[in-house]
Amino acid sequence: MSAARTITVPHLGSSHVGYALGEPFDETLPTLVMVNSFTTSVDLYRPQFADEELGRTANLLAIEPYGHGSTRAGFADFTYWDTAAAALQVLDALGIGRAFVLGTSQGGWIAVRMALLAPDVVQGVIPLGTSMDFESPRSRELGCWDGIAFCTPAIDALAEPVGEGWVIPTEMVDAVLAEGLGEVDEETRAFWHATHQQNYTGDAGRRRLRTSSINLRDRDGLHGRLDEVRCPVLWLHGTEDPVYSVANAQDEIGLFTRSPHTELRVVEGGRHFLSASHPGIVNAAAAEFVGAWG
Repeated sequence: MSAARTITVPHLGSSHVGYALGEPFDETLPTLVMVNSFTTSVDLYRPQFADEELGRTANLLAIEPYGHGSTRAGFADFTYWDTAAAALQVLDALGIGRAFVLGTSQGGWIAVRMALLAPDVVQGVIPLGTSMDFESPRSRELGCWDGIAFCTPAIDALAEPVGEGWVIPTEMVDAVLAEGLGEVDEETRAFWHATHQQNYTGDAGRRRLRTSSINLRDRDGLHGRLDEVRCPVLWLHGTEDPVYSVANAQDEIGLFTRSPHTELRVVEGGRHFLSASHPGIVNAAAAEFVGAWG
């Protein structure tokens, strides 16, 4: 894994998009793009970059959404559709014509947005622990969390400008870790505390964090668009995911009616941030999928 860097793309008044690229880049291999979960960074995919078999199967490229990591936009506001468009521009800037896209949690619906925007570019999508719905009553009836109740207190708390010495409170980081990974060891907790407090500082960091929280709470659903996805879909979902339920995944995988192949794999004991909680299973499944469809 290369050190995180940025690349400039034209979207949103010119943007600097944070990314990490596996090295060396092999033009004979397919590329697997990885999009991280809420408030995390390319560091979420350290277990994927460290997997030798996955690295032999595909070039690995992690891209940070707007509001996350090192990504910065020329305009003040952004949505998940903006991240999908910018990620496609990153591929173009790097000279990558086609790619598979894996996404954890919010990364899953960003991956599908990329497939909708550029069906000739995206060869397949691997959503992990995600949902294709908005934060709807339907999803809560199927056992998903109440994302409105989770996000609204943070959105309200982040409404007022702050000084340049501000950093994200650790209790906000701990709330994300609890939903994403459950119990974590102190080394993992300390790593993500430090990473979040590096990425979310000052008033600009407060604004990015608040907008990211608003996007999570208020996003549009994709149910009416999923029959336009024409690439294969491999969805992995953990049984211990407290955010989006297996029942929801079982319902939504059937909405990809024009995909040439759809599959849902349920991972026993898997958490919401499945790429981090069960990297061995995710990595092997991703390598198999890319190998079959690349």
